[in-house]
Amino acid sequence: MLDDIDRRLLRQYQHAPELSPAELAERAGVTPATCARRLDRMREQGIIRAMRAVIDWRALGYEVEVSLRVALDKTQPRAFEEFTDAARQVPEVVEIQTFLGRVDLRLSVIARDMTHYQQIYRSAILPLPHMADVEALMHVARIKSDEVLPV
Repeated sequence: MLDDIDRRLLRQYQHAPELSPAELAERAGVTPATCARRLDRMREQGIIRAMRAVIDWRALGYEVEVSLRVALDKTQPRAFEEFTDAARQVPEVVEIQTFLGRVDLRLSVIARDMTHYQQIYRSAILPLPHMADVEALMHVARIKSDEVLPV
C-alpha cells in the first residue's frame, strides 16, 4: 500500500505538517511535484485525514480532566445511538470512545476546576440517557499523547 517514498513523506509530514510542499519534498528527498501528487493521493485515500490546530486546553483555563467509563442499559435497543447523540452535545466532552466488554464507552471530560466538573457532571452527564453504570477516573498526568505513527 505504501512504498518507501510515501513512508518518508509521512514521517516528515507527521513531525512538521506546517512545511511547504517544497520544504517537505526536500526533507523527504523527492521533487516538489512528486511530493504534492503523493500527498494528494494519500488524502484522497483517507490516509491523511486532516490538518488541524491542536489547542492546549489547560492554557485556556481547563485544569481538570476526567475519564468516565460508562456501561449502558443494553435492554434498550437504541441505547448506544441515543447516548452518543446526547453526549456529543456536551461541549466539555472532548472525546468519546467505544469498547467491547463490561464498559461500553469512555468519555473524556474537561473542566476549569472541581466545582465546574461537579456542575457538568450533575447537569450534563447524569441526565444522559440509558446509563446503567458510570465510573469516574481523575487524570493525574498525561505521560504520552502522540499521534505520530511508526511508518
